[in-house]
Amino acid sequence: MLYALRRKAGIMDVRPFRSADLGRLLELTIATFGPFHEQSFPGIVGDTVAANQHGNWREDYRNQWQGLHDPDNGKYVVVAEDHDEIVGFIAWTMRPEKRSGEIGPMAVESAHRRHHVASALCAHAFDDMRRHGIEVVSLGTGGDDFHAPARALYDSLGMTPLPVVVYYKVL
Repeated sequence: MLYALRRKAGIMDVRPFRSADLGRLLELTIATFGPFHEQSFPGIVGDTVAANQHGNWREDYRNQWQGLHDPDNGKYVVVAEDHDEIVGFIAWTMRPEKRSGEIGPMAVESAHRRHHVASALCAHAFDDMRRHGIEVVSLGTGGDDFHAPARALYDSLGMTPLPVVVYYKVL
């Protein structure tokens, strides 16, 4: 289903993933999360832990994208386009047997942030899950400063945070 979001500068479309999108979406993923992996995370846990946990983060994202859109297994991706340019995406997985879903990676091009693109992507995913009988959706994000805008978005969507603490130690 194609969704449209009215914006000041025109219409942004939300449409299903196409295999031709893969390269652009991988670029957007790396551009969005690069500052976390290269600056934020090492600044919090130190270089040794960062290298151990996310030393190959670009390759990890390449591998993740290989199976991210797999409708036969309840995995979906949609992209947001503004004037035929991909400006964002959201991925989600549905588990009908548990009536639950999970938002996977989501990213919005930096120039399009704070323009309700992420809200529209979440609304699209939530609507699709509701249509498929999903009752509960979850997602994970960081508690660090890098992820503060994401937490603000999820709060604005009425989601309930569950604080989780992960400890690391160099041996």
